[in-house]
Amino acid sequence: MVPILPQSVPSHQRLWLLSGTGEGPKLAGALIGRGWQLRVSVVSAAAARAYPNHPKLEIQIGALGNNGELKLALEQWPCRWVIDATHPFARHIHQQLNQACGELHQPLLRYWRPELAPGKAKILPNLAALNNEALEGKVLLLALGARELSKALQYSRASDHCVRLLPSPGALRQALSHGLAPERIACLKPHPSQWFVEAALCRQWGCHSVLTRQSGGLNENHWHKVCEALNLQLLLIARPQGEGLSLDEVLTKIGIFNEDQA
Repeated sequence: MVPILPQSVPSHQRLWLLSGTGEGPKLAGALIGRGWQLRVSVVSAAAARAYPNHPKLEIQIGALGNNGELKLALEQWPCRWVIDATHPFARHIHQQLNQACGELHQPLLRYWRPELAPGKAKILPNLAALNNEALEGKVLLLALGARELSKALQYSRASDHCVRLLPSPGALRQALSHGLAPERIACLKPHPSQWFVEAALCRQWGCHSVLTRQSGGLNENHWHKVCEALNLQLLLIARPQGEGLSLDEVLTKIGIFNEDQA
C-alpha cells in the first residue's frame, strides 16, 4: 500500500479522485481549475504519467488495499469529496469505496461512463457465454486484459487465438504461461486517436472476431471502428450494472471552491 501522508491544506478544500487514464486527466484538470486541492490515486506509474504536474495535484500510485487499509487512508486524509471514476468493470474497488465511505460518513460521488450504442456488436452477458459462440475454424483476438485470459481461453471454441495486452512484464508472462505463441501477442498502449496498429495486427493475424469489454470510452469506440472497417465480428462482455453521474454532473455537484465552503 502507498503511504498516505498528511497535508496542511484544509480538508474542506481537498478532493480525492480515483481514476485511470480515460476521463481521469480531463476531470483532474477541470477540478484543479476550479480551485480544489486534488489527490489522484492510480494503479501504476504508467497511468500517473497521463496527469500533468501541478502544485495543486498529488499523485498516489498503487492499490489502496483492503477495507481496513482504505478506511485508514481516508481517516488520515479527509476531504470534501471522494470521486470514484474507476473503470466500469472495477467492481471490487466500487464496493470497497461504498463501504468505507459509508462507515466513515465520507461524501462519495460516482462517475458513470456512458454506454456506447452497440451497433453491429454482439453483447455477451458474461465471459462464460463465449462458449456458445460458433468460432470453430476462426481466429479470435482477445483484448480483455491479462487477468481474463485464462477464462477466455477456457470458454472459447476458436481454432486460434491472438492477444492485445497493455505493455507490462506481468501481462506478457501471463499470456506466455497459457501457451500463446510470442508472435501472436502484442503488448502495446492504445493510441488515444489512431488505431492503425491494431487494424494492421488484425490483418496480419487473419482475425475473424474480436472479444473485448463493453467499457465505453475510447477503447471500445476504437474497436467498433476497427471491426467495422475490416468486417470483423465484435463481441462485447456486458458491463456490470451500475449508476452514477455524468462528467458534467460531477463538476456541477462539486462546484468551484471558495473559502465559505466547509
